[in-house]
Formats: sequence, C-alpha cells, structure tokens
Amino acid sequence: MATRPESEVLAGRPFPLGAHAEAGGVRFAVTSHVAEAVEVCLIDDDGAEKRVELTERTFGVWHGLVPGVTPGQRYGFRVHGPYDTGRGLRCNPAKILVDPYARQITGKITDLGAALGYVGDPMHGPPSAVDSLGSVPLSVVSSPGGADTGVKPEVPFEEAVIYELHVKGFTKNHPEIPEKLRGTYLGLAHPAAIEHLTRLGVTTVELLPVQAFQDEPSLIQRNASNYWGYSPLGYCAPHAGYASEPGREVQEFRTMVAALHAANIEVLIDVVYNHTCEGGPGGPTICFRGFDAPGYYLHAGGGSTVDITGCGNTLDAGSPQVVRLVTDSLRYWAGEMGVDGFRFDLASTMGRPGGGFFDRDSALLTAITTDPLLCRAKLIAEPWDATGDGYRVGDFGVQWAEWNGRYRDTVRDFWRGHTSVRDLAYRLSGSSDLYADDLRRPWQSINFITAHDGFTLRDLVSYNDKHNEENGEDNRDGTNDNRSWNCGAEGETTDPEILKLRAKQARNLLATLVLSTGTPMMVAGDEMWRTQGGNNNAYCLDNAVSWVDWDRTDAGEALLGFTQRLIELRASSPALRQPEFFEGRTTPSGNPDLVWFRPDGQEMAETDWFDEGRRTLGMFIDGSNCLSRTREGELVSDDSWLLLMHAGADPITVTLPHERYGPSYEPFLDTTTPDGSPADPSGLLPRSKLTLEPRSLLLLRLPR
Repeated sequence: MATRPESEVLAGRPFPLGAHAEAGGVRFAVTSHVAEAVEVCLIDDDGAEKRVELTERTFGVWHGLVPGVTPGQRYGFRVHGPYDTGRGLRCNPAKILVDPYARQITGKITDLGAALGYVGDPMHGPPSAVDSLGSVPLSVVSSPGGADTGVKPEVPFEEAVIYELHVKGFTKNHPEIPEKLRGTYLGLAHPAAIEHLTRLGVTTVELLPVQAFQDEPSLIQRNASNYWGYSPLGYCAPHAGYASEPGREVQEFRTMVAALHAANIEVLIDVVYNHTCEGGPGGPTICFRGFDAPGYYLHAGGGSTVDITGCGNTLDAGSPQVVRLVTDSLRYWAGEMGVDGFRFDLASTMGRPGGGFFDRDSALLTAITTDPLLCRAKLIAEPWDATGDGYRVGDFGVQWAEWNGRYRDTVRDFWRGHTSVRDLAYRLSGSSDLYADDLRRPWQSINFITAHDGFTLRDLVSYNDKHNEENGEDNRDGTNDNRSWNCGAEGETTDPEILKLRAKQARNLLATLVLSTGTPMMVAGDEMWRTQGGNNNAYCLDNAVSWVDWDRTDAGEALLGFTQRLIELRASSPALRQPEFFEGRTTPSGNPDLVWFRPDGQEMAETDWFDEGRRTLGMFIDGSNCLSRTREGELVSDDSWLLLMHAGADPITVTLPHERYGPSYEPFLDTTTPDGSPADPSGLLPRSKLTLEPRSLLLLRLPR
C-alpha cells in the first residue's frame, strides 16, 4: 500500500520543468492540462513506493518541492483524470509515468501487458487496473553539472565533413579499446577511436539517437531490440545503455563530448521529435500518453492518433507543450551537454501542425531558429516524413541545412548508368535549383550516398536487391528503391573482375561525394569496406551485422587510404568546397567560375543537356576567385580543377579544354587505381586527348 511521507510539500515553482535539486530537496514540475490530480512517486531501492501529491497548479504545470529528496532518487508520476478514448484522453493512475523532462531514465518495459493502459480493444476497452510499477522504466533525479564538455570547435559549415556513426556499433568490435568500454560513450572517447577519426580527417560526428529510447512492442514480443534508437522515450536523458557504468550516462556523455572537442571534432546528435515509443492507441502508457495525450500527439476523430511518421503516432508540432518540450530539450543538449548541432529525423512533421500542409515558418521550426542559443548550432533537417505530402527537399527555411535525397538518388543512378548528366550537374555544383532561391548556401546541401538507413557503400555495389530476412519480417521491411548495382553477381563473389569493378565503383561514388560542392556526409565503416550482407534496414540487429568490423583486409585498407586522400584533398583545396553558389561570374583569370564540357573539349550547349544517353561530363572550376575565406574572413585563391566523370560501359576519348583555361593539366586523382594516384601522372597540354576507362573519374589540377 502506497503511503504519503510525513514531510511537508512546499509549493515550489512551475519552471523549469522536470526534477531539480534545490533548497534541501527536489522540486518537481510536470505539465498536464487535463489532469485532476498528480502524484510524484518516490521509489526506494527495494521497490517500495511513496506518493506525494502535487497540489500546486500554475499555467497547467503541477509542481511542488519535496524536502529530503536527493539526486539518485528514482521516481515517476501517477496522473488522475479523464479516461475517454473517444476524445483521446487516457489518464490512468495505475500506470506510473516517466517524467518527460527526466535527465536520467533507468529500466525498460519488462511486462508489456502491465504497461498497457487499457483492457481488450484499445479504442473501446476500459482502463486497465494493473499497476505498472516494476514493469516499466523510471525517472532518476540527476546531479547538476559534471565533466566540462570543452570548447566547441565551431567548424565553418563549408569546411565540415560529417561522419554518421552509432555509439555502440562504432566501438563494439574495436580491438584497441578495453572490452569494458566497447559500445559506450567512453569507448567513443577512447584515443583509439578518436585516432581513427582524426586520421580519416572528418570534422564532425553525427551520432545516431542518444536520447533515451525504448523498444517497440512488436520487438519486445519477438525478443528483439531497436538498435538504431529511433523510438524515443526521454528527450532530455542520454540513453543509459551506452554507459560503461550504470547511472553514469550523463557524466560519460559529457566526457565523450569533451574528448571529441579536444580533438577539434564537433558532435551532432540525431534527434527524433516526430514520434515516441508509445506508438498508436494500442501501445503502452509509460509517459506522454498518460499525462495528456491530445496535448502531445496529433489526434483524429474518435480519439485515434494521426500517423504521418509510420511509427504509430505523431507529435503535434502546433502544441505549445510540444514546442516547449522540444526547445527546452535542444537547449539542454546544446548548453549543458555541449553538443554542436542536431540532425532532425523526419523533420517535415515539425512543419505540419495539425498534420496539414508543410509550413517552413511553423511555430516549432521558428522557435528553434530564433532561439539565441540554438540559432548558433548546426541545424540539419531530414526533409521528409512517411507521406508523399511530407517530401520537402529544398523547402525548409533559410537557417536549415537538409539531407539532400535528390543528391543521393542522382549520383547513384549516374554511376550505375541509369541517368544522364543534366540533374548530375546541379548536384555536383551545390544544388542551386533547390537552395539558391531561398537565401541559402551550397553547404546547406548535406550530400550523401549512403546513410544508416539503407545499403552500406560495399553493399550498394554488391547487391541488386535487399536481403533483410534476419530482421524477422519476411524481407518485407526496408525500401525496394535502392538504385544499386551488383556489378554482375548478387552478393559475395570471388570473381576478380567483379571485385575490381566493385572497388572502382565505390571509389567513384566516394570521390563524387567528397568533390561535390556542399557538405559531404559518410557512414562509419564505409571507408573500411563494411558489409551488412545486403541488409538495408538493420534497425533491429544489435550484432555483428550492424557493428563496424575493424579486422584489417587488403580491400578495406586500400579504400581507407583512398578516402583519407580524398578528405585531405578537399581540406586543402578551397575551390572544391566553396561557400557561395557558382554564378558564371568572370574571375581574375578571365574565365567563368564554372564551365561544363563535352568529351570533345567544347562547352556544353543547351541541347547537350537533354541528351538522355550522355554518360560523360567535364566540370571546370576556376580557383582564382573561389570565394572561400580564412577564419578571419579574408578571401583565398586556389588552383583550378577539371573533373572528368565517365559512367559509360566502354572507354571514351576525351579532349582537354582550350589553353585559355590553363597552360597545363596535371592528373591528380584517378579512381582506376586502388589508392587514387594517377595511372599516368604526366602533365598534359591543352587540347590533348586522353582515354577514360569505363566507369571512371579523373581529377586534373591546373596550377595557378
């Protein structure tokens, strides 16, 4: 039987929300506009519960200061109020709820039945009387402060090279990291992990979700887990599963950030402010649903949830509760936790209040970009959701960078021989058709070939079809639109010619990515030839399929060296990472800043762009006035560059441009060789002829 403590509960204050140690106790504050009573439940080590009623209600916030409570205290809430599924209201005091603002969360669902708030039909059944305490996660009062997160590197966006990684998967198999630290925040902070990042040359890591998440019911029922973490429970709590010591996830996360900052590497985190782990009406009641379901989730008639995320529910971007929760959470991570920016999963939902048409100036998107702290962070949108109306590539506001899905699709199609060069030219030069008219810069195009969701680079050139049988969904999950090519055999092969072609195709794709104007993003392990065996949706596989393989192979070492060479080239060549769009402007050399060439050495004519059979393109970038700047703001100049790309199946003879573009051409990067060194490094004169191998890329330098 729960009992009330004898200590007096003080009024406290409504803001900030959450649990905060102060004045000899802890002040609790939680929002519910529909509750009739709210109790904070203090849970002892032996599981005994003490309930304290929060009698103060201000602005819809229930609050009170409980004397004698200290950091480390486990707690939850019980909400008394209406249970009316027809209106979406699901208050049920039998269900103990996680604090939406908890900075630590412990435990997981161990009894799904006890976590359900209903009996029978979720839309019409009565409320469940089963007490969920002991079967669901709990909040923990955290200690303020901790390890210093260091000085933020503030890498200019045009200099950034983003590396998407999974905290656990990146280090789980690393032989030089102590076993106790593998798969943890401290594992990523280990010198061996950081040495790989610095040697590779990336400037910014983008972490798959590290906010506390919970496995979905479908995964719990088949004894699987959500490895990727796109199933959030707590937006202010680091995921406890990545701590090397239970309960120290806050301190260890901050230590990780400090270690990366000390190496001049930025930390971005992938955030999921579009849905939660509670799913649709049939899902558990462990947090938001029990406080005020219509205040957090989009609802339709009859109390059903609106799902534009494909995950059962959608956070209501027009709700003041959601706007406050998201912005408070972002400020916490950017401030106290030291992160440098965010990638917003299914970000289109944040611009669709009520689930309607997309509005780039929605309340939530505007609140983020006008916040004095958040406006200085890197803000990257995944500009789509699970609906056709939500595909908004190029439609976000001026402060948003975007995952450029059109870049991915075009480059994949070009190198497998399925598209001409017309759209490719836009993607190579920063996607001005998508971003230039919106006052944005080319670096706001986040260019990528692969991401966590989809084939790895190796699998992209090794499989025509997905092979997701291990996921337990009969290979129905995952996209069928992979735009991949297996180069002649499905999956693993010993055929030397196929293996040679696959390696060259991988180099073509990587070179295109890093040499394109915009911000390149690559995926951890691609540079070491990682495979997932053709699985393009390994979200539930917490095993060797998903973990980075650190075993050295000849193919992996060769590709790693090639990737390092590419990133170093980009870093040292400002003309290849310009912060302004090309305009055809005349440079000090007398040439336009950008010129497109045909194989015969003549400039592309208007009609040439509509030749659907064209598979070869030359791109000349004049470096004499590249508009890149030093950190102090001074303009810099660079060599000029000629990029030749040929995706045809047969060799082609190419004529170099006229001498007006430069007196000589120096082969600099060649994808026909394993390390990228030119097959023939001899300098070439203007109008010289050379042969491009089938499916190859050649970069030539014109020294200034």
